[in-house]
Amino acid sequence: MDDALMPILARYLRRQHEGLRWKVEGLPERELRMPRTPTGTNLLGLLKHVSGVEADYLGSCLGRPFEEPLPWMDAEPDDDMFAAADESVAWVLSLHERVRAHAEATIEALPLDAPAHVPWWGEQADTTMGRLLVHLTAEVARHAGHADILREQIDAAAGQRPGIGDLAHRDPAGWAAYVERLRAIAEATPGE
Repeated sequence: MDDALMPILARYLRRQHEGLRWKVEGLPERELRMPRTPTGTNLLGLLKHVSGVEADYLGSCLGRPFEEPLPWMDAEPDDDMFAAADESVAWVLSLHERVRAHAEATIEALPLDAPAHVPWWGEQADTTMGRLLVHLTAEVARHAGHADILREQIDAAAGQRPGIGDLAHRDPAGWAAYVERLRAIAEATPGE
């Protein structure tokens, strides 16, 4: 794989992290912990989950283990999808920063064709740093999208990042009219 791609892949991964991180900023702790879907998805849990996943992929899978134990990664299913009572918002944010620093150091230290081993990938367990970066970018983008929807439901903060014009510019009345238009189309559609 061409190492000239490394800065591009690293930048895309970084931007997805920035978007996810923005979604947890400025809200009270209760709002960040509150489960907002039938499966319990919550903003703080998404950030904790992504931190653990990245620590594994850009850590142990590349022979550069993250220096802190993350016991929830091997505990009960979904223990990485919420912050435990003793894991504060500040702690999760700090964990995310530490994992990101470790990941950035790994990205800086290794070429795209550096060998990687992902035990849970079965027959495709032997792979490369480049594939891990693509995989992680998709993983973080998926969860940043989840966070975008959850945050919009809380306080209408939407979009990829502050100042990024990826949504139409409407005031609250404009958005209400737009949503009503969509609702009318949906309600006029025959059900099955």
